[in-house]
Amino acid sequence: MRAVVQRVARAEVRVEGTVVGAVGHGLVVLVGVAAGDDDADAGYIADKVAALRVFEDDQGRMNRSVRDVGGGVLLVSQFTLLGDCRRGRRPSFTAAAPPEAAEALYREVGRRVHAHGVPVAYGRFRVEMAVELVNDGPVTVLLDSGRTF
Repeated sequence: MRAVVQRVARAEVRVEGTVVGAVGHGLVVLVGVAAGDDDADAGYIADKVAALRVFEDDQGRMNRSVRDVGGGVLLVSQFTLLGDCRRGRRPSFTAAAPPEAAEALYREVGRRVHAHGVPVAYGRFRVEMAVELVNDGPVTVLLDSGRTF
């Protein structure tokens, strides 16, 4: 499972012009579920997201988590994070999990982040979304449950 975590001042997801998920100060987390991922992968990503110290403390150092600052998480499914661009010009998405398995694990990440006491808003699964955000910093971190980077 892969995730792109962005610290934001605010963010929202729209589907057909309607806001379906929004967050103020917090994180936008784009999640890509790989074939073979399981609950342990969802737990790894959720635990990292809830505890990742990417918010500044009183000394200006990134030393606080989204939970510490009372922020929220906007979780957005993005299978294209599993795109393989090493050959040719069109990404291959064969490493992505089938939609049914991916949605269940995507939802599990959200449940686990919420269990850490962090409010979670969601995008919509398998639909075209417009994601608008104000990246704060900017701060962007990559996570991979396989620990490949």
